[in-house]
Amino acid sequence: MTIYTDGGCSPNPGPGGYGVVLMYGSTRKELHGGYRLTTNNRMELLGAIRGLEALKEPCDVRLFSDSQYVVNGIMKGWARKWRSNGWRRRGNQMAENHDLWGRLLDLCETHKVQFEWVRGHSGHPENERCDTLAGLAQRLADLPADHHYEV
Repeated sequence: MTIYTDGGCSPNPGPGGYGVVLMYGSTRKELHGGYRLTTNNRMELLGAIRGLEALKEPCDVRLFSDSQYVVNGIMKGWARKWRSNGWRRRGNQMAENHDLWGRLLDLCETHKVQFEWVRGHSGHPENERCDTLAGLAQRLADLPADHHYEV
């Protein structure tokens, strides 16, 4: 299974959206959604989460993201360390977006996921499509509230 994800806001923070392209053999599925007020990093994380949540059974996954925040947070073990420290970072600071990092870590325990970084806006067809989907989503009317961000 291959998953491409992207997320963004305009402005940041502001209305945000995510886009996902899932591919397995000749099967392709696209997902998108957003919130009326959120951040770029939250949408990048949510793209990865929604892609993995779409899988009906445990899978081996290559997940491509143009977000070094997402890729490094998992592949360098930052998110696991934050969780083991009660979502605290260095200097006893709270880790941002811990609600989403927790969901993503749980999904990574269900699926075997290899996160890979792809340079954004470099002409990669799937990444460009995710960017388009994210942009469409953030411009939808009546976007819901991101309750974890807007509190």
